[in-house]
Amino acid sequence: MDRKAAKELLHVQGWLERVEEILAKGQEAYLDDDLLQEAGDSLMMKLGEAANRLSRLDVLAPEGVEWAIAVANRNFLIHQDDEISRDLTWETLSVDLPEWKTSLQMLFDQANAFIDAENVAAE
Repeated sequence: MDRKAAKELLHVQGWLERVEEILAKGQEAYLDDDLLQEAGDSLMMKLGEAANRLSRLDVLAPEGVEWAIAVANRNFLIHQDDEISRDLTWETLSVDLPEWKTSLQMLFDQANAFIDAENVAAE
């Protein structure tokens, strides 16, 4: 793993933790709150950008994660924002992204170990 991939994976990990904060508020709160919806959209767009970068860095997506779908989702959110289904975005946030977190955990661990080793070497 190289430094760029490790840093990108750690960004993804952080964004998935923010998704958990939205989920903790519940579906009803999400559907009633434009700000939560915008936050969810922003996180999904960031994840799509990260997926694109990770794909270009040849980081293989583990089972349950498809970089191309995340990129397509990002593009849809940006370019067809007038067609967004809030029930579908909630499903992405509440079903797909928690599965991502589980599937990506090994890569997150490797990224953390890489950055930790780099920091020790720099001391």
